[in-house]
Amino acid sequence: MRRPLVWVVAAILSVLLTVAWFLPAAWMSALVEKQTAGRITLGDAQGSFWRGSAFVGGAAVGDGPVTPLFAGRFSWRISPLVLLGQVDAELENPVALSQTVKLQGSWSQWQVSAANLALPPERLQGLGAPLNTIGLSGQLNLSWNALQFVRQAGKLDVLGAMQLEMKDMASRLSPIKPLGTYALGFDWRGQTADITLKTLKGPMLLSGKGNLQEGRLRFSGKAEAEAGQEDRLANLLNLLGQRRKDGDKEVIALEFK
Repeated sequence: MRRPLVWVVAAILSVLLTVAWFLPAAWMSALVEKQTAGRITLGDAQGSFWRGSAFVGGAAVGDGPVTPLFAGRFSWRISPLVLLGQVDAELENPVALSQTVKLQGSWSQWQVSAANLALPPERLQGLGAPLNTIGLSGQLNLSWNALQFVRQAGKLDVLGAMQLEMKDMASRLSPIKPLGTYALGFDWRGQTADITLKTLKGPMLLSGKGNLQEGRLRFSGKAEAEAGQEDRLANLLNLLGQRRKDGDKEVIALEFK
């Protein structure tokens, strides 16, 4: 009696492993949408859950097409060891990523290797207002050191630093091109990130500090024009916030609470 039972169990396990091995790449799309609350999705997913490729885009509205957010296609490789609790995966995109990103660790704690990610700002217009109104152009580059992710009590903690460099930014609402180059830093400690915005160069000056906690942004900063450029930047600055006095100067308040 015991031997037939062993064979039945072995047959069931064999079928389950075979099904798991041939999981389609569409399963990865469903996973990404779930983890991003439907804001991000995968388009034209090809291959399998374990080794496939797709482009990353904003979630489609209704039956509309998925708008790519990054240039090129992302390809991934996931080791079947994940079924045993060990994370070993790689993500590549020769167009958008500076190098292969490696994820290693366990289900509860894993590390993401350092890399740079290029993001064409015009693709951000697909995310809606106010980005589609401002009409940004320039170069966006998101870089990070090795990031540590820890899942505990149903929440995901992040440890590490990231920086978004916005180089030679311009807007169709301003005759001044470029407006400037800016750096937005994120210092992640658990579910909270301290945020710092500073201007590296340019006639439109941006600065401020804040934090991102459990998806909620709190930020206080200001935007102002370089001396002599006030009139030429007035229309764009008025879209960014309310005017206020800062000493003897008038600036635009950048407040998010």
